[in-house]
Amino acid sequence: NMAASLMLSGAAMGVSVTVAAPPTLQIAPDILTHAQWLASHNGATIEVTTDAAAAVKGADAIYTDVWTSMGQEVEYAERKKVFQRYQVNEALMARAKSDAIFMHCLPAHRGEEVTEEVIESAASVVFDQAENRLHAQKALLLSLIADPT
Repeated sequence: NMAASLMLSGAAMGVSVTVAAPPTLQIAPDILTHAQWLASHNGATIEVTTDAAAAVKGADAIYTDVWTSMGQEVEYAERKKVFQRYQVNEALMARAKSDAIFMHCLPAHRGEEVTEEVIESAASVVFDQAENRLHAQKALLLSLIADPT
């Protein structure tokens, strides 16, 4: 769901997004089609590949998420095998731009989707990202409870 959200929001804002995922876990065709349509109207591109190294080549930001979400625990062993070649590690980060940032919505499973070296590197903005999410959620709550008069 994170990949789909990033594709749709990026396309709507004119940000090009490339998603790398295993062949068996690709983005739903209707979401991909809609994201590509949005991108075409906003000067962006949406690409999907199975090649993580190609996906990050020259990237400004690399974003990953956990391999197994809540409710998918029975799929853990299989997903761990399938996603292993998509781990964000120093070699993968080296293919991006030299000033590329690393993002993750947390909590992260260090040693699985991201290595300790990357999440603790100067390129990692995961804690700033989490703090910004906190402030956005507080603003949303305030707007929901505010007196409209």
